[in-house]
Amino acid sequence: SNTWSRAIPNLLHMDLKTAYDQSQPLKNLVADSPKNRMLFQTALALEGLPRHYSTHAAGIVLSEEPLTDTVALQPSGDGLEQTQVPKDDVEALGLLKMDFLGLKNLNILAAASHFVTRDTGRTFDPKQIPLNDQPTLALFARGDTNGVFQFESAGIKNVLRKLRPTDFEDVVAVNALYRPGPMENIDTFIARKNGQEPIAYPDPALEKILKPTYGVLVYQEQVMQVASVMGGFSLGEADLLRRAMSKKKSSVLAAEQDKFIEGAVKQGFPEATAKTVYAYIDRFANYGFNRSHAVAYSMVAFWLAYLKVHDPAAFFAALMNASMNNLPKLRTYVQEAKARQVALLGPDINTSNGGFKLSDGKIRFGLLSVKGMRRDFSEAIFTARKNGPFKDFRDLLQRLEPKWLKADNFKPLILAGALDSFDDNRAQTIANLDELINSVKLAGNDVGLFSVLAPKPIVVPEMPAGERLEEEANVLGVYLSGHPVDKYAPLKTQYTLVNVVDLAEGRTVDILLLVRHIKRIRTKTGKPMAFVDGQDATGTVSLTVFPNLYPTLEKIETDMVVLVNGRVEKRNDDLQLIVNRIQDAAPLLEALPKAQLFIRLDADNVDARTDLLKKLQTAHGPIPVITVDTTSKESVLLDKRYWVTADTSLMADLESRFGAANVVLRKRQEE
Repeated sequence: SNTWSRAIPNLLHMDLKTAYDQSQPLKNLVADSPKNRMLFQTALALEGLPRHYSTHAAGIVLSEEPLTDTVALQPSGDGLEQTQVPKDDVEALGLLKMDFLGLKNLNILAAASHFVTRDTGRTFDPKQIPLNDQPTLALFARGDTNGVFQFESAGIKNVLRKLRPTDFEDVVAVNALYRPGPMENIDTFIARKNGQEPIAYPDPALEKILKPTYGVLVYQEQVMQVASVMGGFSLGEADLLRRAMSKKKSSVLAAEQDKFIEGAVKQGFPEATAKTVYAYIDRFANYGFNRSHAVAYSMVAFWLAYLKVHDPAAFFAALMNASMNNLPKLRTYVQEAKARQVALLGPDINTSNGGFKLSDGKIRFGLLSVKGMRRDFSEAIFTARKNGPFKDFRDLLQRLEPKWLKADNFKPLILAGALDSFDDNRAQTIANLDELINSVKLAGNDVGLFSVLAPKPIVVPEMPAGERLEEEANVLGVYLSGHPVDKYAPLKTQYTLVNVVDLAEGRTVDILLLVRHIKRIRTKTGKPMAFVDGQDATGTVSLTVFPNLYPTLEKIETDMVVLVNGRVEKRNDDLQLIVNRIQDAAPLLEALPKAQLFIRLDADNVDARTDLLKKLQTAHGPIPVITVDTTSKESVLLDKRYWVTADTSLMADLESRFGAANVVLRKRQEE
């Protein structure tokens, strides 16, 4: 009953005995009946006992002697033996416990390295990557870290954008600060790095230790150095302090305080300073991270980020293989790859492998990316293909064992486009599927008999483009060939648009969505409102249109692309948009300027960029200007004050500065 929980003070680390001493409502409840007293006594006896036991995913216990001589064992669910006591008790018994962790990201790194070597002939060695690579650091500074180990969350991306790392040590510090640390330390670190706050040290003697992190205690190793320099600890004693911090053993940390202060006074430090520094260390114990750990993880992250910048096709091919069973992530990576001009090819019965593969800089979807595709069926196709590519659909069917000749096995492949090389009219291929299979079953490999039994092809028109895209997305999980929203991408020149997958609670956003369904209802007071299901290439989101905005829905219909401005809220663990504005996107697209000026330049060349902006301001006009980084291929729409009238003299000047091939006036595509 909630009566009991309400009677217990809502404070951290509250136990039943303390609650009884502090809470009169709890005392009254216990005294109310013998049953309540028995319930409370039972709860006291059970308090602190583990609710269940679980097995550490990677913890290994080592001993010179048989483990049963030292610790009690029990069988685990997977047939292995495990200790009956938790990790701290295992260590207290004198046994060595080690954690062996496997990182999926190392597999991604290895796969991407393999793709680079096989596709380009270059040998890729992550250990040869320069840790001062500016395009890679720029990627971190943009927070462009989807797919980068440890740096994918929205929160850490925001920290990266604020901090703007300029060297590898900044990346390491963000990794160490963000994961376990309180925000005030992150904000202080950022302000000091960016010169917005003076760098200060608890004592001048600690400057050498804390200077690399702008006076902020970031790593456990720094605590060891402080304990040695100020407290007079030996390195062994300092390591014991570090271990107490990593285990968050507050009792040990409190016992070390007197020792630290006494040692500091002997070293000539004021007692007040020693107390202040130890209090800082004590607070740090709640979030301290060891530098060696942060460096190792950040190194893997930097390698992956380097690949994302310099070999994006190999990076995304490896990443997508690792995300085949995670559709939200797969959709994100597909969109990012497209944005980086990485060519994505659909599955093909003659060229696809099981997973994603890279060929000539293009990523080919694998047959196993098709929903419902059985691994043994794909293996049967690959075995049959060893004798050469399939000439047509009939040839494919005749080379497979009869057990595979079922329409349900082939329909998803057809809808995914895997048989387009035979006939890209998918509706027609499906219409003839059953008769073709029956004819092959009857004729087998007898070409003459098949010519007699072959059915007359049924001629049907291809399915409408929208239906074709929808069916393809249903079996691939992603919109590969396109999405109705894609046509409206030029609106990015006017609005800061996000995708469904990037929605975050609390933000107010602009987003383009295809209207899938509108549910109109009335409130308790009789006013009309609506719930709308909207979709883009990355996912679906529910929109709430309250009565005050309901009239704007009059011209909104299903299968229409709309521009929505709304606030992201969470309801029942799902994100939704509370609509501030919703409008048909078609008129907005029509009103856009009919041309765009693209200029390719090195984003790291500050002087060239500054000169460009000055020149553009001399020819102000209605044409949007978009810069494209020569390295990352990232495109940036410049502010309206840099838009131009593209007259002959301006174009000639820009071409002389950047080269004719790097200055392109392009008519906006009407899709």
